Amino acid sequence: MNTNPNQPDPIVAPDHRLPAPTHRHAIVKILVTILVLGGFALVFFLVMRSKSSETKKPSTSGEGVTITAAQSTTGDVGVYVQAIGTVTPVYTDSIISQVSGIVTDVRFKEGQIVQKGDPLVEIDPRPYEATLLAAQGALERDQNLLAQAEMDLQRYRVAWARNAIQKQTLDDQEKLVLQDQGSVKNDTGTRDYDQIQVDYCHIIAPITGRVGLRLVDPGNIVQANGTTPLAVITQLSPTTVVFIIPEDNIDMVESHRKDGQKLPVDALDRTGLTKISTGQLIALDNQIDTTTGTVKARALFPNTDGKLFPNQFVNVRLLVTTLHGVTLVPSSAIQHNGQTAFVYVIQNKTAHMQTITAGVTDGSVTEVQGIESGDVVANSGFEKLQDKAKVTIARSPGGHGDATTIPTSRPAIGSNEEPTTRAAPPGTHRHHATTRSDQP
Repeated sequence: MNTNPNQPDPIVAPDHRLPAPTHRHAIVKILVTILVLGGFALVFFLVMRSKSSETKKPSTSGEGVTITAAQSTTGDVGVYVQAIGTVTPVYTDSIISQVSGIVTDVRFKEGQIVQKGDPLVEIDPRPYEATLLAAQGALERDQNLLAQAEMDLQRYRVAWARNAIQKQTLDDQEKLVLQDQGSVKNDTGTRDYDQIQVDYCHIIAPITGRVGLRLVDPGNIVQANGTTPLAVITQLSPTTVVFIIPEDNIDMVESHRKDGQKLPVDALDRTGLTKISTGQLIALDNQIDTTTGTVKARALFPNTDGKLFPNQFVNVRLLVTTLHGVTLVPSSAIQHNGQTAFVYVIQNKTAHMQTITAGVTDGSVTEVQGIESGDVVANSGFEKLQDKAKVTIARSPGGHGDATTIPTSRPAIGSNEEPTTRAAPPGTHRHHATTRSDQP
């Protein structure tokens, strides 16, 4: 840098000069930034304004809420004890060989239904037949010895009557006859035992039922009273279901059983939706399980169709009693607010909240108190429905209002009777509500 003011500045070449500051590019960047921020602010304002307007919209009118409706009816409902159970055959026989020997034949097929007395397994009987023959020979010998001794005794008695022999000779002969009688009895027992051993070589089915998988083959050697069964047979018809009921229900169940009533029991599948079979309660256990507070019960099922399989898990419904002439509504129509149950009663296209007391539930219907039979109640649209809200009942494809009726009487368990229904109000279309059993 030149410090002398009287001397001129040196000339700098063009390629060493600094570029002049350009303010145009800076202004453009600032304007673009302002426009972008303004756009974001405008979008945010519009979104917040839309949400604010939605919040300020009145939601108490409930005008135009579309629902489906159902009509309450007067009918009968069953009081059930729900439980889980296991199919338990009346008889299950594990066939164990009573003799030792070689298996010569297996006369059943796996999974076969066998009748009582059908042959199952054959064991070589020849050693036992030989022993039986020897026992029969010993018996015949001793029987003839006894017959000879009895003839001699008769002669001695005649001779004694004539004083031809001594009394000692007669007494000895009488004792000899008794000895021979004992020998005959011993031989008879031996023969009978050997005959049983021969019979044990021909194993037959002790009950009627289904035989399981084959556990022995021809040529196998089996031992008497071994641990491996030759076959397992389970009785299929009739069969039983063992289930547990709470101790609080014992008095209710026993009171009806003492009156001579045969309490029906339904067996349902694992989902609790399909009824498999219907039977009757036959017994309660004689003591309560203190660890669970329950008692075992047994129900008998005909099972002629074989749908109940041994050791199958089932849901059980024990019908204890039936309530007659009660008000019924679909269970789906009942709403809850804490401990309070209520329904929406539809009158003049307006929903009125009505507090009720819910009672017994049977399938898809519930016995209630607090409304009258014939009242139309809402059965859907509860997320938008409020007290005194205007409603529109959804229309069926035929163009009629869809106010569903529900069964007014429950058919007896095991019968094919269809449930009856109360007529729907004029101008509505009747439907049968689909019912199902609640899962225990």
